[in-house]
Amino acid sequence: MSKRQERQRLIRHYRDVSGEPEIDMHKVAEFAKSMGWKMPTPPSEVELLARQFADDAQAERKHDKRTGKPYRVYHALPASGQTNLFVYIDIDEATRNQMHKSAVNRREQMVSDGYNLTLDLDHWNSVNPELEPISLPMDLGLDIEIRKASDDEPEAEVA
Repeated sequence: MSKRQERQRLIRHYRDVSGEPEIDMHKVAEFAKSMGWKMPTPPSEVELLARQFADDAQAERKHDKRTGKPYRVYHALPASGQTNLFVYIDIDEATRNQMHKSAVNRREQMVSDGYNLTLDLDHWNSVNPELEPISLPMDLGLDIEIRKASDDEPEAEVA
């Protein structure tokens, strides 16, 4: 059994023991710790700081001089030959190839989110046939255009 499967099994056990329908993962972690679960080794100070820098880079916005709309300054690129490691580029200095790779990566994340949401809704609808099915359009083009045209556009949240 993988570590992930072990954690998933413990989540189900916690839910059975606690009877809580909404699961607070901090409570699950405390529960696991109280059961003698081996605690993970915390990241190093450098790793923690690097994560903070990455979060801050992803959150930095500037405004387009022509449109006045915000845009993300730094874009993540998969590091060459590395898995789960990213480097960041300033959009104003990015080559076309770098920007294209970053955009494709972000689009793939959106596709994965939409695919998984669709599977989740298909399942929910199948186990709740007596209720009105939940159906959401996955073509986000109109939603994006409406958001772009909005005068009071909220700052986009970074996933």
